[in-house]
Amino acid sequence: MNISDQTIIRFQKKILSRYALHKRDLPWRDSFNPYRVFVSEVMSQQTQVMRVIPKFFAFCEELPTIHDLAECDTMTLLRLRSWLWFNSRAVRLQQAAKIIVEKYNWIVPDNREHLLELPWIWPYTSASICAFAYNLTEPVVDTNIRRVLIHELWLDHWLKTWSLEWVARRCIPDGQSNDRHNALMDYGSLVATAKATWIRPLSKQSTFNWSDRQVRWWILKQLVVWKPLTLDKVWEQFPKKEVKSIVRGMVKEGLVSESKKGLTIRE
Repeated sequence: MNISDQTIIRFQKKILSRYALHKRDLPWRDSFNPYRVFVSEVMSQQTQVMRVIPKFFAFCEELPTIHDLAECDTMTLLRLRSWLWFNSRAVRLQQAAKIIVEKYNWIVPDNREHLLELPWIWPYTSASICAFAYNLTEPVVDTNIRRVLIHELWLDHWLKTWSLEWVARRCIPDGQSNDRHNALMDYGSLVATAKATWIRPLSKQSTFNWSDRQVRWWILKQLVVWKPLTLDKVWEQFPKKEVKSIVRGMVKEGLVSESKKGLTIRE
């Protein structure tokens, strides 16, 4: 893949210049607070940024440190509902926080290998924490950044992930990983959109309505107010779903407990 240094430099200047004038004011930017970045990155997975912002503020106000998150009770965690429909993220993020407190002396790791050992941290999330919290030269390639790279550098739409990451790494100016990735995300969200570029994402998120995710979300929503919750009540709401199988999965993940009386949030 032959991309000249001059092309890379022009691309860097274009993206960073626009960012300097038009960057979005997002609450987790510019702080270099690893905990806030850690929380925001997990919240933002498969969720629009504008929906995350108010939830992020509420979450960090009540749980301002990694220790607060690790020690928080499950009911409070779910009451915050910071992950919208993705309730299992709440529990897994707390599991990760407990590991960070115990194993890494309350400090979010700055090493991708260590980050990938944590629950709910995937390759993309590990790279984004390194780039945004620690300004490290790790290529972050989400849907927006992929689209910008393909559009601005005239790349093949079906370029393999490892090849795209190689290109992305070349485009990170020394010491500007944080700004560069924020700039790319803004450009992809506001300028080089899917509609403007005709570049579609490689995958599409599954429908929420009548999905297993909706059943899990509804169960936890009820349990925050009512407990216990009987399986009959769940069946009444979702008569066509495999409720028992869904509940077994929630019990296995540590989200709920099941007894003869019904379901309760696992403490």
